Amino acid sequence: MTPIHGVRASSRLRPTLVEAVAVVLRGDQWFSHTTAVRIWGGPLPRSVPDDVVHVSTAADRSMRRAHVVGHRCTRPAVREHAVGRVSTPARAWFECAELLDERELVALGDYFVGRSGLATVDDLAAEVHPRTRGARRARAALERIRVGAESAMETYVRLAVVDAGFPEPQLNLEVHDEQGIFLGRVDFAWPDRKTALEYDGDHHRDREQFRHDQRRGNGFTADGWLVIHATAADAVCPAVLFERLRQAFAARPGRTRRVSGAERAGSPGSGW
Repeated sequence: MTPIHGVRASSRLRPTLVEAVAVVLRGDQWFSHTTAVRIWGGPLPRSVPDDVVHVSTAADRSMRRAHVVGHRCTRPAVREHAVGRVSTPARAWFECAELLDERELVALGDYFVGRSGLATVDDLAAEVHPRTRGARRARAALERIRVGAESAMETYVRLAVVDAGFPEPQLNLEVHDEQGIFLGRVDFAWPDRKTALEYDGDHHRDREQFRHDQRRGNGFTADGWLVIHATAADAVCPAVLFERLRQAFAARPGRTRRVSGAERAGSPGSGW
């Protein structure tokens, strides 16, 4: 079989498109943009095609092949990876500013500065250069990137909640009762109101996970917490979820929380 021109492989091996392109990369070329993001394990929307490979070069001539989008770059930021040379996570994030919308760029930034540990907010900010394509969108996304989200959907939930007028929640807060007993960790929390919001992905349908959720929920209820649950269905119509939150906030007034510098800087510590 011939996955791309100039590369032959056994039909039993079936190399990926990235692996095939890696064979013909010149020394001045590397994987970039959404291809680099996929290599680093970052989240991308379904609308991003997986049959296209982005390759950048510092030379005058960019790669021209079927299924390859070539780019020229005068400021390389490259790291070695098992598949070859790849744009650094921070550079790949900024390269995607011209390909993704603001929410998607925030979700990608949350991944890099959070659960992957591949970059910091400062790393991302250092890649944003004035008068470059995507700079304005990248700067807007930077203001909304937070440490703590564990999935792209959690990022979309947070953005939707804040855009609907609710105070910024704390992310993945570990909750203890008055005796110091650990009750669990919640996706989004407003501790001064003892109110939490959980995003229940498909894994919550598992019978054992369901039983665990019920036991954990009992502990929160006994300690005076109100836990509201969101699912993928709320992404289509979030009005009901927002109304539940408004009711909870009306019944449990608290203080408006300001986002800490640690959350913005990456130190440990509408629809969707």
